Amino acid sequence: MKPNIIVIMADDLGYGDIGCYGANPKNLKTPNIDKLAANGLRFTSGYCSASTCTPTRFSFLTGKYAFRQKNTGIAPPNGPAIIQPDVETLPSLMKKAGYATAVIGKWHLGLGGPNGPDWNGKLKPGPRDIGFDYCYLLPTTNDRVPQVYVENSHVKNLDPNDPLWVGRKKPNPEHPTGITHRSLLKMDWSHGHNSTIHNGISRIGFYTGGHSARFRDEDLADEWVKQSNKWIKANKNNPFFLFFSSHDLHVPRIPHERFRGTSALSYRGDVIVQLDWCVGELMKTLDQLKLSDNTLIVFCSDNGPVGDDGYKDEALEKMANHDPNGPFSGGKYSILEGGTRTPFITYWPGKIKQGVSDKIVCTIDMAASFAALTGINLPKDACPDSFNIIDALLGNEGAKGRKHLVQQDNGKGGNYGYRVGKWKLQRHDSKRKRNVIVTNKLASSPAPRFALFDLSNDVEEKNDVSIEYPKVFTRMQKELQEIISSGKSRP
Repeated sequence: MKPNIIVIMADDLGYGDIGCYGANPKNLKTPNIDKLAANGLRFTSGYCSASTCTPTRFSFLTGKYAFRQKNTGIAPPNGPAIIQPDVETLPSLMKKAGYATAVIGKWHLGLGGPNGPDWNGKLKPGPRDIGFDYCYLLPTTNDRVPQVYVENSHVKNLDPNDPLWVGRKKPNPEHPTGITHRSLLKMDWSHGHNSTIHNGISRIGFYTGGHSARFRDEDLADEWVKQSNKWIKANKNNPFFLFFSSHDLHVPRIPHERFRGTSALSYRGDVIVQLDWCVGELMKTLDQLKLSDNTLIVFCSDNGPVGDDGYKDEALEKMANHDPNGPFSGGKYSILEGGTRTPFITYWPGKIKQGVSDKIVCTIDMAASFAALTGINLPKDACPDSFNIIDALLGNEGAKGRKHLVQQDNGKGGNYGYRVGKWKLQRHDSKRKRNVIVTNKLASSPAPRFALFDLSNDVEEKNDVSIEYPKVFTRMQKELQEIISSGKSRP
């Protein structure tokens, strides 16, 4: 019997943000995620492929490094569909294997044709054109407009007499914004997030209308759980693949009222507790339907942590002794380990033995790995950077993870990390300085174009050893360039 597969992807969750990876229970408790780790496989070298959301999600679904496609930077509110219908994807492979497929939660990969989404019409192409049978989406990311749900190909509950308009410029001089009407905000902005106000929070971009379709931030997590459980129950008699795409911990961090104050870390900690609740609710449903023993769960994050990401939500002020990066440096937007090395857990009762693995695994590998698990031959030109590491994900004896991995930032800067075993090469092509976390604050320091680090004794990437190991340094520069230039890394 083919297993059900659920991928739970958190947003901006750092390596040190949950209990099983070292978070202090006095700061916050994550019993449900910890239960996955206690009864599954916890990876110490589990990665996403980029340090921001859009490129990681693109790579997760396509098995292709995002730097190979030009439009994979952080998607704007009116961005067109980034993944086209003729591309083989993880969900399209699962459909070939006979699976029902769904994505529920944050999308942020664009909708519609070259001119962007028709918010008042049919939103095509979209998830249903690349392999998903069903989708229930936050169309962009919640610090960007509009605050509506998309179900399948339409904005849910949209009143045609109150059409939705989304744009980059202020629609009229009286349109309230976080700048002109700052006193109305229930959560103030710190930088950038100061355009249209909805639910007392100002966002990036402008929109009007669609009032009957708008949601309340506090209800997002509940809605993802509700719709996921509904879909699982409807598909319980068939093998299914669910991409549960959480918006937690992304800004604006607005937990439901019942989670407010449940951590010692203010809003950022409270939404981690909320995320953990979501995991627990999905587990309850699987148990109730007697599906747990035939369901593989992968828990991961789309990139590393960030403190102040545009709102004054006390993330830095209430960080206390909590280190969201764990032992690593960097974070979101960075090619340091903290940007892409995140919590990564696999769980499958009776199939995966409890343990800890140091194998290198990445979200980009799920396409090839799940194809192998479900007996699907991966077409030669599909998923060009996705490796079959299913044995490592299942903890099978003698399993090997990735031999090498390319990490990138948000796609615009052209900055790369390249890990091979214990070695890590940094390549900074942009003129930006590299981001590092200093006392839980994001700071910048000058970065040479190339630097080499030995992660076996320097996980913080402080000591450039390129002079001590010139052959390794030269070899890795060449290998990285070959991977970038070749168009593929999968044999």
